Amino acid sequence: MPLPHDYVERVYAGVLGKIIGVYLGRPFEGWTYDQIMAKLGEITYYVHERQDVELKNTSLVVTDDDISGTFAFLRALPDYDNAANLTPAQIGQTWLNYIIEQRTVLWWGGRGISTEHTAYLNLKRGIPAPESGSIARNSRVVAEQIGSQIFIDGWAMVCPGDPERAADFARRAASVSHDGEAIYGAQVWAAMEAQAFVEPSIDALLSTALRFIPPDSVINRLIHDVRGWVVQDEDWRKTRERIVATYGYDSYGGNCHIVPNHAVMLLGLLYGENDFQRSLMITNTAGWDTDCNSGNLGCLLGIKNGLAGLETGPDWRGPVADQIFMPTADGGRTITDAVRETYAVVNSGRSLAGATPLAPKNGARFHFDLPGAVQGFRPEDSSETRGTLRLENVAGHSRSGSRSLALHYYGVAAGRTARAATPTFIPPGTPKMDTYNLIASPTLSSGQTLRSRVSADTKNATPIVCGLYLNMYAAGDQVVRVDGPVVSLAAGAEHAFVWRVPPMYGLPICAVGVALAAERRAEGSVYLDTLTWDGEPEVTLTRPAAGGELWRQAWVNGVDQWDERWPEAFRIVQNEGTGLLIHGTREWRDYTMSAAITPYLAAAAGIAARVQGMRRYYALLLVPGGVRLIKALDGETTLAESNLEWAFGETHTLQLTVVGTTISAWVDARLLFSVTDDARQLDGGGVALVVSEGCLATDAVAVRPAAIMDIHCPIRVL
Repeated sequence: MPLPHDYVERVYAGVLGKIIGVYLGRPFEGWTYDQIMAKLGEITYYVHERQDVELKNTSLVVTDDDISGTFAFLRALPDYDNAANLTPAQIGQTWLNYIIEQRTVLWWGGRGISTEHTAYLNLKRGIPAPESGSIARNSRVVAEQIGSQIFIDGWAMVCPGDPERAADFARRAASVSHDGEAIYGAQVWAAMEAQAFVEPSIDALLSTALRFIPPDSVINRLIHDVRGWVVQDEDWRKTRERIVATYGYDSYGGNCHIVPNHAVMLLGLLYGENDFQRSLMITNTAGWDTDCNSGNLGCLLGIKNGLAGLETGPDWRGPVADQIFMPTADGGRTITDAVRETYAVVNSGRSLAGATPLAPKNGARFHFDLPGAVQGFRPEDSSETRGTLRLENVAGHSRSGSRSLALHYYGVAAGRTARAATPTFIPPGTPKMDTYNLIASPTLSSGQTLRSRVSADTKNATPIVCGLYLNMYAAGDQVVRVDGPVVSLAAGAEHAFVWRVPPMYGLPICAVGVALAAERRAEGSVYLDTLTWDGEPEVTLTRPAAGGELWRQAWVNGVDQWDERWPEAFRIVQNEGTGLLIHGTREWRDYTMSAAITPYLAAAAGIAARVQGMRRYYALLLVPGGVRLIKALDGETTLAESNLEWAFGETHTLQLTVVGTTISAWVDARLLFSVTDDARQLDGGGVALVVSEGCLATDAVAVRPAAIMDIHCPIRVL
């Protein structure tokens, strides 16, 4: 089946609809209809800033399992070569790789209460999917909760116009943690979303989806009932009362059953009059699992009605600014945006369709090539900058694309600068997110090269000074600006910036931006065509002398303990199994990392490169009586090993160099191994300290670009 001509924009609208719906419903998740009406009234817009009621969140953009699970679990496709025959077991491996136990993605409510927690524990103990989520193992009540449905949107968006394949993917993905009616609900919603790319009728979407589930299922009966009640009642409140009486929480056990929530999603869909605001108002006001239901419904309506469907009511997109926090064990992907996630989805869909991937503007990280896209850029709000800048996505002003980000500046003069930035790490002032931790690595590091293209509007009356800048967390976690190169742009002029990021001494870079300045009052527009970076970092990561906490948060904590009280910057403990302390991004490819490590007690201790999560990496490990080079990828493979005398409490310097398919390893400046491994899946990733069942310490981890090396040494490959 050919891809729709507007596939990218429809996926973008679906991603936006998903995150808008989640952000809308999150502050009052779990409330009943009566509670919502008494405290908030009908939910017609974001309520996170309401001061008169106690809400779960006062920030709009938050971490949420509905978003993290949706896009993180879909990475099973690219991680396994976008195979159409992707198995539940492979999706289960994806869970184990990206989830950090008790910290990311899932609601950790306990075995037998949280369906996903229960399934994760099964996977961890070696029980593969689909048995990990089966009724036979976990009971019907546990297996039929809502999670299968809330994580399903991505599997639909990679199957535009193909509801059968979407329902099949939904079954496989849902079976990792769910069974029974939970799978049927997921299949229905995935089939509708896939068909929504080509079918505008809601009734036709429902009729199509019903083909893929048993006619005697509860979900099937529910859909028929709700459709009939809508015709009879002509009032969503009356139909809601019927849903409560027939399919309410008191009829279905567990913490958050799929059946009641599937019903209120249909309520909003069928009474919403094809309008985004009205549909989400009904589903959110109806209560129960509001962020999940609103997110699924928002995604479906985004796909079906496109970007124009998000513009018929209030400004949903402006406050969100495309921002997504997606904490997983791959911390370099945490700080992301709707445009980046859109292209990740689209390229998996294109691969499944036999089409080549898309990389707008030669793969620039920020390219703004979708209507309305700002990719997290916001005007700076300070006494020096407030009111000087308005951002707008506009057509044109691009060398290789179709759109750009317009920076409309006003009243810029001496002492009044216009600045706009996008986050590269946890933004300043971000509150603690208790339920789903904001775990991240900076996406930009010292030694990498920033590249950007800007141009000045032809109607600008006077030149404007344009420059790049970075924000970093310095002493006491205070934000310090680091100014980069500047250029004076006359009307109609353009400039390509190239700036190698200077040493930051291991301190996290939290934002990158564009600044506009002038000595005399200036007004006009500058267009940001692209902003991106490349290359490997050159950085030494250690505890800063100035103190602070955010340098620690720049590491993805996948170990049992990492306390501040020890003399070393890093003293990590893993009580059972293997733990990793991870830093960096998937874009790091050819580099050298090294650390002088001291194993105090451990079954294995060492360093890892090209780390893509908890279970995908290369590692050099000290083990009893020797040293081993391993590949972790759906289990561990020993690439090389050697005898080596070492003892607990001794310090040894370990070094790994990864260049293309060559992995070279040193211990105490002695080259031990140089092996070739053609695992395409491990072509890039961050660095980590690794410890199994014990304690490891080091004071610093160094990362630098690797030169192409011609190394020949005797090795033993198993």
